[in-house]
Amino acid sequence: MKHRSSWYGPGGAVYQSEFTRFIDGYLHDHPGVQRDQQLGWRIWWERPVKLDELEKAQHDSVPLPPYYYST
Repeated sequence: MKHRSSWYGPGGAVYQSEFTRFIDGYLHDHPGVQRDQQLGWRIWWERPVKLDELEKAQHDSVPLPPYYYST
């Protein structure tokens, strides 16, 4: 298993925080967690771009003045 936040201390010993050991153990015992994280990423961030809706939104928007609070 790859350790993300380890460094070599005195005598060449590898240091890992308690939290890192906990997360590594949890991910080892629950392999579906990373798959679920990737699925959640795809649902919320990797949405397909609909070019016709993007073009419509650009034409529908009202241009803002250079300084928003000017009269």
